Amino acid sequence: MYAMRRELNQYRQAGHIAEAAVADPHRLIQMLFEGALERIAVARGAMDQGNIRVKGEKLSQAIAIIDGLRCSLDHEQGADLAEKLEMLYEYMSRRLLEGNMRNDPSALDEVSRLLREIKSGWDAIPGMLRQAS
Repeated sequence: MYAMRRELNQYRQAGHIAEAAVADPHRLIQMLFEGALERIAVARGAMDQGNIRVKGEKLSQAIAIIDGLRCSLDHEQGADLAEKLEMLYEYMSRRLLEGNMRNDPSALDEVSRLLREIKSGWDAIPGMLRQAS
């Protein structure tokens, strides 16, 4: 949980302080997804421009946010899903590292697609809960 708080603080520093201060736990996870996607997009642009410093900084931040998502998994409830997501988050971090080292934009694109897919499922949860009740 500490890693998630650290990443949330990092996200807050990026200009999302007011929303993060009042967001519920579901929204906080959405914000982490958004923050990781935003940093990968900036890193992708920096990669295209040959800006090694910004690319490295933003990919490091994205990896840290993904690690925060991984640490927030609840292995007590939905252990099977949590285990699969943990492996996927670890894979994403590895791919971002590889993409950084090899200057491989396809690795960044792959992780962005995976994050968007997980985020879309996460975004659908409130609607599914409303329909179930």
